[in-house]
Amino acid sequence: MSTCYAVQHPFFQPAMRLIAAITQSNPAEVTTTFAHQYKDGTIVRLDIPPADGMQQADQFVGALVVTSDTTFIINLDTTNFDQFAIPGSPDPHVNTCAQVVPIGEVNETLKAATQNVAPFI
Repeated sequence: MSTCYAVQHPFFQPAMRLIAAITQSNPAEVTTTFAHQYKDGTIVRLDIPPADGMQQADQFVGALVVTSDTTFIINLDTTNFDQFAIPGSPDPHVNTCAQVVPIGEVNETLKAATQNVAPFI
């Protein structure tokens, strides 16, 4: 089984999250492996390795709408895309960690703007 890591409480927010599932629907719904802490309007990029399928969505960039602590929808029609599936026994030398990476937000809202400060020791 693949070993992927993401820090649940990083110093810098919003943070990268691992993708657990992407629906074949319009709009697509993305599920993360734990709470993503994103806000409506966060602009993200999907990084999907070939082993996980749905290569048509790889490098997609768009704003999201939060639907739960671990899900959000993006304006992407994945109805006819290949199925997304994390392989059960991937080649250990192949990256199989699908990620959603925040890259910005809708400027007029600034909902996700946070003060990113590492704690002092």
